[in-house]
Amino acid sequence: MAAHRCGLSLVFILIFSNLAHPSCCDTLEKSNGNTGEKQSISDAPREVNIDGSVAREDLNERQWQSTDVEVDRSDGTKDSESFTPAAAKDQFQEELVIRPLHSGDIYASFQFRTLWDIDFLQEGQKVSHYRLFPKSLGQVLSKFSVRELHISFTQGFWRTMQWGQPFIPSPPGAELWVWFHDTVSDVDGNWKELTNVLSGIFCASLNFIDLTNTVQPSASFKPLGLGNVTDHRFLRYATLPREIVCTENLTPWKKLLPCGSKAGLAVLMKSEKLFHSSFHSQAVHIRPVCQDEKCTSKAWELRQTLNVVFDLYTSGQSKKEWSLFKMFSRTLTEACPLATSSKIFVDITDNPEGELFDLSPATPLLSQAVVLGDRRTYSVYDLTKVETFGQLRSLNLLLRWKGDSGDMLRPLLHAERYVAGFGLQTGEIHTVIYNNHPYRAFPVLLMDSVPWYLQLYIHTLTVTSKSRDNKPSYIHYQPAKDRHRPHLLEMLIQLPPHSMTEVTVQFERALLKWTEYTPDPNHGFYVGSCVVSALVPSMVAMNTNFTLDQPLFSSFVPVKEESSYFVRVYTEPLLVNLPTPDFSMPYNVICLTCTVVAVGYGSFYNLLTRTFQVDEPSLPLAKRLANLIRRIRGVPLLT
Repeated sequence: MAAHRCGLSLVFILIFSNLAHPSCCDTLEKSNGNTGEKQSISDAPREVNIDGSVAREDLNERQWQSTDVEVDRSDGTKDSESFTPAAAKDQFQEELVIRPLHSGDIYASFQFRTLWDIDFLQEGQKVSHYRLFPKSLGQVLSKFSVRELHISFTQGFWRTMQWGQPFIPSPPGAELWVWFHDTVSDVDGNWKELTNVLSGIFCASLNFIDLTNTVQPSASFKPLGLGNVTDHRFLRYATLPREIVCTENLTPWKKLLPCGSKAGLAVLMKSEKLFHSSFHSQAVHIRPVCQDEKCTSKAWELRQTLNVVFDLYTSGQSKKEWSLFKMFSRTLTEACPLATSSKIFVDITDNPEGELFDLSPATPLLSQAVVLGDRRTYSVYDLTKVETFGQLRSLNLLLRWKGDSGDMLRPLLHAERYVAGFGLQTGEIHTVIYNNHPYRAFPVLLMDSVPWYLQLYIHTLTVTSKSRDNKPSYIHYQPAKDRHRPHLLEMLIQLPPHSMTEVTVQFERALLKWTEYTPDPNHGFYVGSCVVSALVPSMVAMNTNFTLDQPLFSSFVPVKEESSYFVRVYTEPLLVNLPTPDFSMPYNVICLTCTVVAVGYGSFYNLLTRTFQVDEPSLPLAKRLANLIRRIRGVPLLT
């Protein structure tokens, strides 16, 4: 009877629950009729197939799980809202730019862009759903309140006078500069933890970055994304000029891509070919950007760049003939299925009629863009179209030179740096800046970070242009503290037209503790590159309108004026010798001491502990045989 009553009560509960709650269809109708309610299940995001088509699954088969987001209300309380992944749309674009250089080399620039319309900086918001944006970087932005992050790993030095200006410059070694949110109370603590986390993500030596090689630039680095942040207290900048870039850094970098290295342009990234080049640089840039001209919607932009210069001679080329297979040992067969845009741009500006080189297969698609103050023409290959790969379903671009490329126009802005002097006590740092414009003068902002063990004499600072003193209009100098922070020197210098400006400052070498020397102290100590930033006059009118159709390589630095464009130039890193003790002397002392102890003390100890006994001489063999016979016969033995 008890079991029967329990069964009846369960039936009544089910009946009343069905009457109290509306059906699934009623819920969908109400959600469609009222826009203020939550999004219906039928508006869930659609899944992308491998072939790029969109597939909608049955509602009964699959439903997206909502992600809870805690939002701080005005009254101080927290309310929990739920949103579907459709509320956080993201898109991915990939691009490869190939530019033949006048020296016979070839410049290949990869750019991968991921846009995500979500705000990590909104207080109280926690994101747990990731689709294309890498979760490892998203958690870093959220945990450490990062507004902008720029990191690069470079092997080699960019030869500006031979190759021209790069799309995105970077200094040799590792470079990291971060803008933190203005709500961060302990910026130095966040900076230290952030470098340790990034060291684990990119398998680099970023954990060696500390306050002794970190500076706070006041004017040289401005946010490249949204926001009018001018307080340099939330900015940190550091370099590791001796960082070696290898496959261990490239592998985690490729894993951040939505398709990895399995499809799309990332298939060409073969370590054996990339590192067998004259110049190799990989970078990650994260910043908030606008999605339209009026900036009605904002998004987070992750831009991964990879720049490679293949040398004509080191690559073993007997003639000027380049192809995707010769450069990367692979060809392209498909675009990344998750990419909304996948294109290859080949620079044909200097080859309008095909008199310098032949490009095959030919393409009717052409594009013009103003890049670094010059109007360039590109042949465009759209990988999202099937006809791009031809009948063989493989794309192998071939570039065959037919004649001499001629002389290259010198870049308008160029900088060099070197160390002068003799001995191991004093020296001079010379920074030379060239303005190659024939009739326009423009200002440049120079930033130099010198380690504390090079003690600068700031009263010896001289700036000369055309053998005349050139007084800077702005100087910011922060002296170093021994073993705590480096020197920071920033100057705003006006460069006369067609001139060479030289900045000179003297320094004195400090004596280090023997534990502060590197394992190879006689090799020398590296000093990071000097940074020169300027708005260079443009040869043609720049486009200031924001368009989504413009190439990725021309949209990284926004153009605010039609008559000038922003350029950042890095000089060579310096190699300075410091007074170094003879580290072989302790080794010699240890060897001599061990020898004396082994020979002297060992012999003395042996004499003290040895016992001496008198050993009687043994009888000859004849007497021993005779004594044996006499013992048997019972006769006395012979002595």
